[in-house]
Amino acid sequence: MSENKYNGGQGIILSEEQEEKLLEPIRRYVGEIQSKIDELRKDGTDKVIEYTNYIQLVKEDKSYTKGEKENIIRNAKDSIAKAKQVEEKNKAEVSSLVTKACNYIDQHYDNEYYNKVKASCAEQKKEAAVRYHQNLDKLKTEYDKTVAEITKKGGADAKHELKDEKYVYKNKTFDAKMTYEKELSLIKDHLHEAFTYKYHLIDLLKMSKFSFKENNAQKWENYKYTFNRKQFFLKNGLYIVILAVFIALCIITPIIKNTPLLTVNNILNILQQASPRMFLALGVAGLILLTGTDLSIGRMTGMGMVTATIIMHKGVNTGAVFGHIFDFTALPLTVRAIFALVMCILFCTLFTSIAGFFTAKFKMHPFVATMSNMLIIFGIVTYATKGVSFGAIEPEISNMIVPKVNGFPMIILWAVVAIAIVWFIWNKTKFGKNLYAVGGNPEAAAVSGISVFKVTMGAFIMAGILYGFGSWLECARMVGSGSAAYGQGWDMDAIAACVVGGVSFTGGIGKISGVVTGVLIFTALTYSLTILGIDTNLQFVFEGIIILTAVTLDCLKYVQKK
Repeated sequence: MSENKYNGGQGIILSEEQEEKLLEPIRRYVGEIQSKIDELRKDGTDKVIEYTNYIQLVKEDKSYTKGEKENIIRNAKDSIAKAKQVEEKNKAEVSSLVTKACNYIDQHYDNEYYNKVKASCAEQKKEAAVRYHQNLDKLKTEYDKTVAEITKKGGADAKHELKDEKYVYKNKTFDAKMTYEKELSLIKDHLHEAFTYKYHLIDLLKMSKFSFKENNAQKWENYKYTFNRKQFFLKNGLYIVILAVFIALCIITPIIKNTPLLTVNNILNILQQASPRMFLALGVAGLILLTGTDLSIGRMTGMGMVTATIIMHKGVNTGAVFGHIFDFTALPLTVRAIFALVMCILFCTLFTSIAGFFTAKFKMHPFVATMSNMLIIFGIVTYATKGVSFGAIEPEISNMIVPKVNGFPMIILWAVVAIAIVWFIWNKTKFGKNLYAVGGNPEAAAVSGISVFKVTMGAFIMAGILYGFGSWLECARMVGSGSAAYGQGWDMDAIAACVVGGVSFTGGIGKISGVVTGVLIFTALTYSLTILGIDTNLQFVFEGIIILTAVTLDCLKYVQKK
């Protein structure tokens, strides 16, 4: 057996034999209990699992007739019932043994094994660092000596020799660094294995039924083990900077404006303003997931606002559409509200479907298809209405759609429901899985049997429904005032929110939580700068910088993957 190794008298580095000797009593004690548990589970729990899996295989096996399947499954279920009786009979004893073994592991594993391995690994890191720096010093000395000799010798080739020597020196230092990093990686792996072995023992005892504490301990260890500083800042650097900006604004605003920024009222105002924009961002997020975009969002918002205001207008409309004055006052308020929503969704979905058709059928870039939509919509709505604002809607309708309950704006709940529905579609439906597949690699998706045309059209139609809903809610929030110019710039806000939230233009990458975060960031930033009195034009500068930074970080992540 090898002796302990000392690192300059600072600590002990354990050998493999010594680590095994430390672990052996724990493994033996737990192993004896595990053998007893396995014996108790053999005719109970193990049989239940065995026959349950067998039933599933029989159901999927097409070589059996229906009658044969029913007979086999019936016999298997009878066996499961008997096995469950054995399982129930041994349940208390198994539970007692599991508790006994787990308590022993908690009392002995860390103190008698893991902490000592951890200390050993820390000393190994120190030793590796010393070797690395000694190696660098040695290489530097050799390099300086060689350079001095070449310089002293001189000659016509001295310049080239010096250049070659410098190149060799750089390669040697790089190799030394790689060797050092490899050593650190092996030490890290060894410590991680020592940690996970504890939960391997518990896993066998509990059959993967970890406690809340045990699950969290493993998650934290896995996070530390896989943590990469560079990747962390690439992924979260922008959020850290934005958070720092918000903290600075929270400090500056009370000093300059004599009013606190972080109040309940301000937070509710931010959430209220963000709610209609959330619909727009959720809609365009699906298109960005397909490596597309939508430049017509702002104009669709204006079209939806005009449509909703005309239908829900207080009294007879004062403005005309193609020279015709509309009057919906004869309809009940509820009917007018629902009719306005349907028309907003219908118009928006119509135009997104047109853009989606050209994108899916003729492989036209969404930039071109949606830019055409933007121009067409703005031209039609402006020409039809002469660009005038249609005034206010019925206050009763506004209070019915987006009421305030004890000061809480219920419009926020509309956004929460939309987030939940879109999250479900993206993560729990076949369409959502296909959306990610087509966005990631449309050619591979097509080969696997996915209809790229249907998925693309579905994404555009879903976007149109969300745009229509969002514009209807904005009309209710603003109590009307619909005009063709309303929503200008909202397309950039929605796209920017998605990009900042991590929905990648490279396709197939993005989460609903990121979209929500992006919308809240931009709404809160705009609101904060407005309170601070920053000119609107300068706010565009801030927004542009954030977008540029977000896309740059996204590109860096993509380049690294390549």
